[in-house]
Amino acid sequence: MARATDHRDQVAAASADAADVRSLDLAIGGMTCASCAARVERKLGKLDGVSATVNYATERARVTAPAGTDTGVLVAAVESAGYTAREHQPAGAEIAVDEADPLTALRRRVVVSAVLAVPVIVLAMVPAWQFPAWQWVSLALALPVVAWGGWPFHRAAWTNLRHGAATMDTLVSVGTLAALAWSLYALVLGSAGEIGMTHGFTWLAGSADGSGSIYLEAAAGVTTFVLAGRYLEGRSKRRAGAALRELLESGAKDVAVRREVDGEVVEVRVPVEELGVGDVFVVRPGEKVAADGVVVDGASAVDVSALTGEPVPAEVGPGDAVAGGGVNAGGRLVVRAERVGADTQIAQTAALVERAQEGKAQIQRLADRVSAVFVPVVVALAVATLGFWLGAGAGWATAMTAAVAVLIIACPCALGLATPTALMVGTGRGARMGVIVRGPEVLEQTRRADVVVLDKTGTVTTGRMALLDVVAAPGEERDEVLRTAGALEAASDHPIARAIAAAAGQDGRSGLPDVAGFASLDGLGVEGSVEGRAVLVGRPALLADRGLALPEELTAARARAEAKGQTVVAAGWDGVARGLLVVADTVKPTSADAVRQLRALGLRPVLVTGDHEAAARAVAAEVGVEDVVAGVMPAGKVDVVRRLQGEGRVVAVVGDGVNDAAALAQADLGLAIGTGTDVAIEASDLTLVRGDLRSAADAVRLSRATLRTIRGNLVWAFAYNVAAIPLAMAGLLTPMVAGAAMALSSVFVVTNSLRLRRFRSTSGAV
Repeated sequence: MARATDHRDQVAAASADAADVRSLDLAIGGMTCASCAARVERKLGKLDGVSATVNYATERARVTAPAGTDTGVLVAAVESAGYTAREHQPAGAEIAVDEADPLTALRRRVVVSAVLAVPVIVLAMVPAWQFPAWQWVSLALALPVVAWGGWPFHRAAWTNLRHGAATMDTLVSVGTLAALAWSLYALVLGSAGEIGMTHGFTWLAGSADGSGSIYLEAAAGVTTFVLAGRYLEGRSKRRAGAALRELLESGAKDVAVRREVDGEVVEVRVPVEELGVGDVFVVRPGEKVAADGVVVDGASAVDVSALTGEPVPAEVGPGDAVAGGGVNAGGRLVVRAERVGADTQIAQTAALVERAQEGKAQIQRLADRVSAVFVPVVVALAVATLGFWLGAGAGWATAMTAAVAVLIIACPCALGLATPTALMVGTGRGARMGVIVRGPEVLEQTRRADVVVLDKTGTVTTGRMALLDVVAAPGEERDEVLRTAGALEAASDHPIARAIAAAAGQDGRSGLPDVAGFASLDGLGVEGSVEGRAVLVGRPALLADRGLALPEELTAARARAEAKGQTVVAAGWDGVARGLLVVADTVKPTSADAVRQLRALGLRPVLVTGDHEAAARAVAAEVGVEDVVAGVMPAGKVDVVRRLQGEGRVVAVVGDGVNDAAALAQADLGLAIGTGTDVAIEASDLTLVRGDLRSAADAVRLSRATLRTIRGNLVWAFAYNVAAIPLAMAGLLTPMVAGAAMALSSVFVVTNSLRLRRFRSTSGAV
């Protein structure tokens, strides 16, 4: 009894603690690297009772604070660290807000800087093209690149300096400004500004006139290259809002509500936001269900593929539940709303996507991790170099030349190119193969992933119903059963009916007899007259109710088909059951090969579906998957992913529907079939445009190859700095040589990245 009391006390204490705290999200602005996110976390964590997790990719902080904490205090703490903050609105509230698009401004900086920087670099590196006064033209072109194009770096560097920190922005700012400052000194006070002067390559510091050399190409080039990398990084962070936007837009926009006016019930069309719990609304054929509710009147088939990913519309009638976002594929429905707005299934799925995306771990790039140490060390080395040469009596020209060479040689040009160039080449090759990689943060997970969760419908299977078999009763002709049933089903728009009609005739009508007196029977089937015969096609229960009992042979065939998860439609006429038509979603012909390839990459496949166990097991056996989880809803798929992650697995998910979006976002690696819904694609890390599951194996192979290339680039870039900085300090490199070496390191990185163009697909893609 004491144990029970203790437990109740613990529960009460936990409830009291929960009542004493509040959780909120802050939208953080101004972060430029992962170390910025860590700085914001530390700043918020210094407040009493406050803890925070900051996601650099989504630019959001999840904050837990005492219940009485003013949001303004949290915002002020973030602003004191040099960033901006505001309270983040719930899913959907910010969708309509115009994003004062920072990427558009950044793209403009990249384009303008590139146009201005290319002539500066070419003139500096090709002495034969240096015309009279070329250096002043280069100055005019480089000044706006360094000042305007590089302004985000200078601003961030100043902010970091005020708070005693240093990042990659600091190194870019210091390096480019040093190169520009020395060039101005050489042009105005030195001999570099003389008309007719040419700028050749000099390999020995002792042979160079420090006051006669300019390094505008280094200042403009570094600025442009790093801006381009920052733009590519920014684009990959945009998908969170887009995914939510696509999900929320999949719901109904308005609804026909029944209202009593002057004692008479009329239908009034209102915005869906005005729909309340208990309201009765009408859903006509082709319209979307506006909210979760219960059918009051009418019968129809509701297409819920946008929500569950399953191809077979759900037959509903009075008393059946329907979900908002489903499409009425048949008759008129009258529905009583039970959950509206944020309580609907579609809104809850949006919340799942948002939470999963916020919680996803992001890889920190190596350059950002070391910049806090690298930058002050390089600056200190440059100052030490200046002091050493002055102390040695070498003079200001030699001392400044060596010091600037240290700064220039350490500029992170190759570091800035290491990731974006490999990513550009890798993603360009992937696009030709039907594989789209969303960003560098994806690549690490492809290497570590060891489990791949496969959605069934639309991923392993086609997602379209097809006629698999026709079983004729004894004494009946198979072709006649298909021809007669197909004629009647051709008058229906039901997906199962379309599959049967398509099998009976090329377009569902060609060569088929006419139908008279057609009628749909409340989701049970159809009836009509075909060539003077009263034909009935539908569920076996419908035929049984009309006195058309199935003979033993058809009963056995029905049991076999249903054991495999297949749908059985019975056909009969003139009071006798004539045959069965077996319909099912078909497996893609390439899925089995895809599963074998995924296994070869070290990935254990797990089939997860909302379909029932028999159908899931049948598909899994056909493609060679042993692990199956069936009958799960969207939240259940997320739970499956979390369970695997809790076991220490690195989980990849392949899916195509809205119901897969939250699981794709929760996964360590999300792969969306491009033939699926937009929200699934936006919530994923990789998109498989071709719809061929073998592309998933290609995507993993390509991503791993791209990751290897990026790591090789980063190793080279750092090795280059480690080897070259001592040479510059020793006076063996002039700033011009340092600039040339920096350019050569960039050429190496680009050339290494271009090797990815030779990557070949195993799925037949060019």
